[in-house]
Amino acid sequence: MNNIKTALERAKIENKLNCDSSDKHKNPASSANMNSKIDAIQYTQTRVIKTSESRLKEKRIISGFGASYITDAYRMLRTKVLQKMNNNNWNAMAVTSATSGSGKTLTAINLAISIAMEVNQTVLLVDFDFRKPTIHKYFGFTPDYGLSDYVENETPLNELMINPGIERLVLLPGKEPVINSSEVLSSPKMTELVEELKARYPSRLIIFDLPSLLTTDDALAFSPYVDALLMVVEDGKTKAHDLELAIEMLKGFPLLGTVMNKSEENTRNI
Repeated sequence: MNNIKTALERAKIENKLNCDSSDKHKNPASSANMNSKIDAIQYTQTRVIKTSESRLKEKRIISGFGASYITDAYRMLRTKVLQKMNNNNWNAMAVTSATSGSGKTLTAINLAISIAMEVNQTVLLVDFDFRKPTIHKYFGFTPDYGLSDYVENETPLNELMINPGIERLVLLPGKEPVINSSEVLSSPKMTELVEELKARYPSRLIIFDLPSLLTTDDALAFSPYVDALLMVVEDGKTKAHDLELAIEMLKGFPLLGTVMNKSEENTRNI
């Protein structure tokens, strides 16, 4: 289907050039902070659970592979994402899709790792797919606490965070599914969490893995709290009508671009 009509005319020209880079979506993080060199990190409060290389390969996580067209594609995606984020002084983005099964979570993980491989960049990957938290499953561990514990039991953030053995990458995982997820995502508690994460780590890029737009209203409810969104499209599966509807739902929110996943041409485009 012409790569879903060229990702729906490149997501309606990147949502009208990222909504003209509207100032209302900017935050205080500076490009200077985002580009300053990061020294070697010693994790003292963040728990380290190292993921085996065999697990990484099994789950198609790029840090388990050598140079390939896949790692090259994510490097290109990383470069374009960082350029747009830095140019707008943004430090919080979300990854979503029109429908489920498009590979958005794996895309979020591999993008986060690719960015963390930059010596001047740290990344926090947050599992905000509250109804179906799966990031921890890719890395092969079961967290003691998840975001539901933070919401319901006031569990401190430092007890939730995990380093999966990849330098400069920290995970904030989910654990148990949350039934009233859209209400939780738009609650003052979540607003406080996002603002705290953005303020506490101004030099760290935060990536939120959100549910698909047409499955629940979770992603739409949370969209105002991030600076920009990245849309994942599955080649040959995502319907043009669904993608068009999802883009229309995000009208007014900056869109970084679209990622063509599982492309027959072995490419990903943003």
